[in-house]
Amino acid sequence: MTSHSPIGSLISTFGLMSLFAVGGAAAAVPEMHRIAVEVHHWMTDKQFADAYAIAQLSPGPNVLIVTLIGYAVAGIPGALAATLAMCLPTALLAYFVSRLLNRPSQSRWPGLIQAALVPLSIGLMAASALILAQSTDRSIAAALLTAMVAAMAFVSRINPLWLLLAGGVFGFAGIV
Repeated sequence: MTSHSPIGSLISTFGLMSLFAVGGAAAAVPEMHRIAVEVHHWMTDKQFADAYAIAQLSPGPNVLIVTLIGYAVAGIPGALAATLAMCLPTALLAYFVSRLLNRPSQSRWPGLIQAALVPLSIGLMAASALILAQSTDRSIAAALLTAMVAAMAFVSRINPLWLLLAGGVFGFAGIV
C-alpha cells in the first residue's frame, strides 16, 4: 500500500504521530488539526471541531478523534486504519518500555523522565485547547463563553459534560 492512497496516508500520518503523542491522542490534537485541515485538507476547521466535540462527548478513549478523521477520509476502512495506526505503535512501545521499567534497578532516570513528561503533556493539552478555540470561536460571545467555561472548569468541580451541555444550549439558542 503506498502512501499516495488515502488509507496509506492515514497509516503513515497516524503511525508516526502516535510515537510523538506524549500524553495520548488528546495531546496531539494541534498536530492532527494541522495535518487534517491545513496539510491534507481532509476536513474543514468546522468539521474538525465537530469531530473533536463528538469524540469528547462519546464514551471511551480520546483516540476517537483519530477514528472520525479516518472515517471522513476513507469511510470504515479509513477509520480502522487510522485507529490502528495511532494505537498499535504506542501500545507496542509502552509494552516494551514498561517491561524495561519494571526491572529492579537503582537508577533514577525512569522517575526523571516521568517527571519531565508532565509539563510537556500539560503544554500539549493547552495547545490543543487553543487550536480548537481558534477554529470555533468566531464571535466575541463565543470567545467569552469559552473563557468562562475554561475558568469554571479550572476553579470548580463541575463535571465538564455539564459545561459542554450548557455550551450546546447556548449554541442551539443562537447566542453563540
